[in-house]
Amino acid sequence: MDFITDFIKRGYHYQCTDLEGLRKITNERKIAAYIGFDCTAKSLHVGNLMQIMILRLMQQYGHKPIVIIGGATTKLGDPTGKDEMRKILSEEELAANKAGIKQSLSKFIKFGDGPSDAIMLDNSTWLDNIGYMEFLRDFGRLISVNRMLTMESAKARLERSQSLSFLEFNYMLLQAYDFCYLNKHHDCLLQIGGSDQWGNIIMGVELAHKMNAKEVMGLTTPLLTTSSGVKMGKSVNGAVWVNEEMLPPYDYFQFWRNIEDPDVVRFALLYSEWSAE
Repeated sequence: MDFITDFIKRGYHYQCTDLEGLRKITNERKIAAYIGFDCTAKSLHVGNLMQIMILRLMQQYGHKPIVIIGGATTKLGDPTGKDEMRKILSEEELAANKAGIKQSLSKFIKFGDGPSDAIMLDNSTWLDNIGYMEFLRDFGRLISVNRMLTMESAKARLERSQSLSFLEFNYMLLQAYDFCYLNKHHDCLLQIGGSDQWGNIIMGVELAHKMNAKEVMGLTTPLLTTSSGVKMGKSVNGAVWVNEEMLPPYDYFQFWRNIEDPDVVRFALLYSEWSAE
């Protein structure tokens, strides 16, 4: 079975900019693809676990996962699906959260220097040092505000007449720049994210094409709820954390033990390594 077929059979697929083109490329050669995580907590949680399992699946098929930790973008806050601006974290809090996320990911994927080993990069490495005038000169002329306003993350806030700060509006641009940078410096062909990230991913695909004259692709996963309509990863006590210092292993086990019967087969394909055949 090839990566894309397995990806679809497991229930990971929601949207792709060019699914058959991506299938063809991944069957012909190994690619690098990235998923980003903002570092708002000291652990990832079960709501992130589908993305983590996709990184693991990629690695099993010989592709190279790139994990982006949003050391820079966490300072802004992604407005996607949010009604309020995110709390600004200190540098010390960001550093602690980045270390915790690396711990979360290391349970599932292998980091190293091999061709299919994952690498972790912090986007503050390139975003913290970019000058505002430089950014406007090089990228501002390529980005349409009209286009940005059609994206759901911005449109939803504006339609509800809720404040969308200029700081948050820039998040879409910086995520697009991340993809452009990774494509240029790490030959990254693909960005993967939840379906709520589609607008941000499309902006990155378009910017990388304009700046690097290369075709890149975006792939999204469905936003999951349980059979009773609860957002995946939430419990009566809050988020179901991956790191044991944030949640006792027994409670983590109980979360999976108590999932509803109609969800068992679906979640087994998404969150375990049972064959999709």
